[in-house]
Amino acid sequence: MTSPDEPPGSAAHVLALVANGSATSRADLVRELGLAASTVSARVQELVEAGLLTESGEGASRGGRRPRLLRVAGQGAVALAADLGSHHIRTGAVGLTGDVLDAEDHATDLTTGPGPALDVLAERLGALAERQRAAGRTVRGVGIGFPGPVDADGARVVAPSRMPGWHLFPLRDRLADRLGLPVLLDNDANMMALGEHRAAHPARRHLVVVKAGRGIGSGVISDGRLHRGAHGAAGDISHVRVDESARLPCSCGNIGCLETVASGAAIAAALRERGIDAESAADILRLVEHGDARATTLVRQAGRDIGAVLAVVVNFFNPEAVVLGGALAGAQPLVAAVRGMLYERCLPMATSELTIDTAVCGPDAGLLGAGHAVLSTTAPTPPRSPGGPATRGAPTPRRTPTS
Repeated sequence: MTSPDEPPGSAAHVLALVANGSATSRADLVRELGLAASTVSARVQELVEAGLLTESGEGASRGGRRPRLLRVAGQGAVALAADLGSHHIRTGAVGLTGDVLDAEDHATDLTTGPGPALDVLAERLGALAERQRAAGRTVRGVGIGFPGPVDADGARVVAPSRMPGWHLFPLRDRLADRLGLPVLLDNDANMMALGEHRAAHPARRHLVVVKAGRGIGSGVISDGRLHRGAHGAAGDISHVRVDESARLPCSCGNIGCLETVASGAAIAAALRERGIDAESAADILRLVEHGDARATTLVRQAGRDIGAVLAVVVNFFNPEAVVLGGALAGAQPLVAAVRGMLYERCLPMATSELTIDTAVCGPDAGLLGAGHAVLSTTAPTPPRSPGGPATRGAPTPRRTPTS
């Protein structure tokens, strides 16, 4: 099966086919790609010389000479990845076969502004890069999922909720300067959508992935590719008005936005107003798991509100699946309420074969998406010696690639 994310016949496409097991020899690649053997050989040689593929041993014969087997290099290229939350950063290295290496969580507060967060991010990713090089791996670049809108060029953060000082901050370029590596920046929900699609739903071509945590967002996979819209705002469901009677002000300047009634931050605030200690999504899940009636009621209503917004999305977009991710997706009352609202409000034609389920990649979904985005965007380059200096002047990816 050909991959929908890399240009057909490109070196990245060849690498993806070997990595996912679709092809194990040059002859397999010729059959998969429908290209001339000379073209395939040129692509393979490019990847072998870059240290990304190895060719050795012999496979089963199909009537002729035994083919040499292609494998992704065991100590091959990796991308550094970071999934940012308002109060945490998760980092890790993603390999060509989709493995997440050296994943770690770090407590940090993005609401204090970009300066301190940039320092933490650069320090953690710099240390991660050194560990990868010490293990003999080539670091190809860095992928970042940010919990807020990112402009169409993938360079700057645009008006994130509850994060003063971040508006128009050039995070991509500042981090690239600090690390000496190409950096790809996108919204965290888009990165989660890429990760879930790549790892768990590769055969599906139309997908909506919702990230419900402290905030709410979604990523849209259309015809097998990430859809970002004209200016990078596609999938931003957090500012759809769901309850005009609530009269709750939102950071965007409107009232009654989904974020004000159904996000983890909104639920925690509502619980505190009722005298219940709750600061995070983890606190909310704990209360629900322990049967707290007030928390369960708020979470179930949040699911209804999210479901009401998604019903419009499903009727309009007609996806094959809706995937619920993020910390709040661990609350079964929320998932059940979303599912109920979709079946109630959507056309039967839109839901007759619709799959509604929770994400399977857990906390690594954003890392997988960010890592895959970098690995499928950056061109193969010969590896540096372990521990060598970062390549200056490397091209910085400007747009998140397809899933």
